[in-house]
Amino acid sequence: MKKIYSLLLVLSLAFILTACGGSDQEDAQGSDKKEKGDLKPDTLVIGFVPSQDSDTIADTIQPMADRLSEELDIEVKGQVMTSYNSLVEAMGANQVHVGFIPAFGYVLANEQYGAEVILKSIRHGSGTYKAQYLVRSDSGIETLEDLKGKIWAYPDKGSTSGYLFPANQLMQKFDYASAPELETDFFSATVQAGGHDTAALAVLEGDADVATTFDDVRTELEAEHPDIMEELTVIGHTEEIPNDTISVTKELDEELVKKIKEIFLSFNDDPEMIKIMNEVYNWDAIDEASDKEYQVVKDTYQKFKDNIEL
Repeated sequence: MKKIYSLLLVLSLAFILTACGGSDQEDAQGSDKKEKGDLKPDTLVIGFVPSQDSDTIADTIQPMADRLSEELDIEVKGQVMTSYNSLVEAMGANQVHVGFIPAFGYVLANEQYGAEVILKSIRHGSGTYKAQYLVRSDSGIETLEDLKGKIWAYPDKGSTSGYLFPANQLMQKFDYASAPELETDFFSATVQAGGHDTAALAVLEGDADVATTFDDVRTELEAEHPDIMEELTVIGHTEEIPNDTISVTKELDEELVKKIKEIFLSFNDDPEMIKIMNEVYNWDAIDEASDKEYQVVKDTYQKFKDNIEL
């Protein structure tokens, strides 16, 4: 009887262990599946950051959202965020699933939340661009050295061309160990303008001495300020920066991501859609992108990541 009881006990334990093992295996497989992405939202939210007036962007992108909705057969909503960092955080929380996000924002989203770059912008036939330093032409400021003690206007600390690359360049050139030191010791004050156009306008209107923006933001302001090309002067540029991205959250379904990518690439043959991209961000075309193209931005960020208060 004892032998029978022992045998039954052993068999029972084996069954329990097998069941637990199966559960663990299923959990592991479920985790892997989540890592690969299986999210199929009822409403796909695409996030944009303000390079110009937010209301203008919202109106301009609506036909693009409608086209995506039609081709994906789900509701697509375009959402204009208040800043680069709010877009990164929204992607991290899956409140935004697809982000039109600059290189630095992508690096942050990738590092913090595993976001993946799928596409990049092409401007003037190139996948890279430079940041520029804008001053009033009558200011007497001619070199970067002349910026000492002046007021610096930048769009947002999450901006690649508006903040990260200029800050890094100035820190290296003038031997500052941190971004806060640069802001307080080299400059007399700083202005976070909220957009590239508003940073340039801060200089034009005398609220700041220098603005760091993408090259060349002045062309977007010529309609309302016909003399801006003469009134504002470029005194320097940064090194080449990888263009803006279209990035997705890591949780988004792989097949859905593939479809989104294909649709955006098809816009290259659609003048109406490319016109929208050009009006919003000056994109002339869309091309495939990979994470390794943004290594220079990652390296730049790593140099002083602990000193940038985002």
